[in-house]
Amino acid sequence: KEKDLAIMEQFGNVSPSVLNDAKRQEIILILTDFPGEGLTVNGITERIDLSRPAVSHHLKVLKQAGVIGVRSCGVENHYYLTFKAALRNLKILVAQVEASCDLR
Repeated sequence: KEKDLAIMEQFGNVSPSVLNDAKRQEIILILTDFPGEGLTVNGITERIDLSRPAVSHHLKVLKQAGVIGVRSCGVENHYYLTFKAALRNLKILVAQVEASCDLR
């Protein structure tokens, strides 16, 4: 049952609900237009119909899910797309399920 617990924990790390929110999807689409430099919270807020605190909340959720990264530039933070952590978590989940079900 330890394997089952590990799999269930990994499901939490790959939560599709993070990407299922329309505003988060919109933020992701906005960030695709700025692949190298990313955008600040204010830059994103200017391009979406959300308050600055709401944008910050969605960025926090996306960052925790490994969908975006943040880079400090002076006194500002620039947010950019990076699916590295999200893909890593998904690969771990697939490997755990395969091992648990003897699918290898």
